[in-house]
Amino acid sequence: MHRTVPSFGRRHFLASAAVGVIAAGLPLTSANAATVPPPSSPSSETLTPAASTPAPASATTILQSSSAGTVTPDQSGDTSVRPFHFRASDQDLADLKRRIKATRWPDRETVNDDTQGVQLATTRKLADYWANHHDWRRAEAHLFSYPHFVTNIDGLDIHFIHVKSKHPNALPVIITHGWPGSIIEQLKVIGPLTDPTAFGGTAADAFDVVIPSLPGYGFSGKPTGVGWDVPRISRAWATLMNRLGYTRYVAQGGDWGNAISEVMALQQPPGLLAIHTNMSATLPEPIRKALPAGPPPPNLSPDEQHAWEQLTDFYVHGLGYAIEMNQRPQSLYGLADSPVGLAAWILDHDIQSYQLIAKVFDGEQAGLTRDDILDNITLYWLTNTAISSARLYWENRNGKGGFFDPRGLPLPTGVSAFRNEIYQAPESWARTAYPHLVYYKAHPVGTHFAAWEQPQLLTEDMRETFRSVRAA
Repeated sequence: MHRTVPSFGRRHFLASAAVGVIAAGLPLTSANAATVPPPSSPSSETLTPAASTPAPASATTILQSSSAGTVTPDQSGDTSVRPFHFRASDQDLADLKRRIKATRWPDRETVNDDTQGVQLATTRKLADYWANHHDWRRAEAHLFSYPHFVTNIDGLDIHFIHVKSKHPNALPVIITHGWPGSIIEQLKVIGPLTDPTAFGGTAADAFDVVIPSLPGYGFSGKPTGVGWDVPRISRAWATLMNRLGYTRYVAQGGDWGNAISEVMALQQPPGLLAIHTNMSATLPEPIRKALPAGPPPPNLSPDEQHAWEQLTDFYVHGLGYAIEMNQRPQSLYGLADSPVGLAAWILDHDIQSYQLIAKVFDGEQAGLTRDDILDNITLYWLTNTAISSARLYWENRNGKGGFFDPRGLPLPTGVSAFRNEIYQAPESWARTAYPHLVYYKAHPVGTHFAAWEQPQLLTEDMRETFRSVRAA
């Protein structure tokens, strides 16, 4: 099974029968970005939530899991920022356990490796832990120990976590997840970013952290019409930061979060100072032309050869999920009906993340825990967002450029390159791709979910990247 777990690869659509290039509907240059129409969202009124701690249940929006994520869009132009809370019903949690235990299992794969997909033994171990040991109430309590809010932007309710630092002059950052990630993916970086003195940093490193749920994901509203593509989400994020009162801020992301952060940089909304990515877009033209099967360009350095091998494996073996969600997301009914089916689909994102997750369910310590993995999958299940999240691929199906194509960003950019990402971007490629590269670091560890698996390394890289713009 050669695929990539949480998110970037899927955005590549087949540009031809031979080369799977998911053109994520992204502008390739800042000139292109200038042609993006202005947002049709409500006026960017500056509003700040009344409290930076979770409001009591009586004062919050409480959605049972059967309706979460399906908030009726407010078309009235309301720009208020409202506290949000969620508690899954006991009935939905019992139904989840029942469905897991009632899984109709397929035969075992006919090979002794993962080349046919997510292996039966791994999936059975996951299901056993999910049904008999995983505690969503624990996850729910931890998740809502942070302040949650919702606000209507462009007719859709957008959910987000907003944690303010106790330190003065904290730099606001908006952090965006991807597929099959969620806000749960970023929880481990909230403390180090907002309270750096407790995590090896200084008060000068402090951030205010905003973590939104993508439209159709988690607790955000599910679009009922077309048009919520990457450029539109990018404009909505700028509206959100303005609405929270931030006139200077930075952006960070991986997977879809990288695409959105890069397009924000191309759109250059007032106040956006810089971005950081942990899944960069750096492919040189000779590499793009040689994919998927080569031969590779001559005279590649060792790190470039490593990236080439990762890319060819992904393009040849790892695009199946992305192609289906790009072309036929509504056909994936099984993901909404079978928890185990949903889990297997999510695990089969990229081969290197899958192999790490398989080790976790074999009992190894590997950055993530079984609870980490199942907290995220359970959020997808309880909010019934398997199909609505997949539509983001469909929305971006007609893009003009590949997901990993350089876009010539006009803002300062930092790059973290983790060893077992879909591909580990070499520094030589990053310096060519980003005209204003202010920070680059290659790490010998790490997969696709950097904030989740390597929060300390990602936090340190973000601090270094954004120091250059704090006093600007």
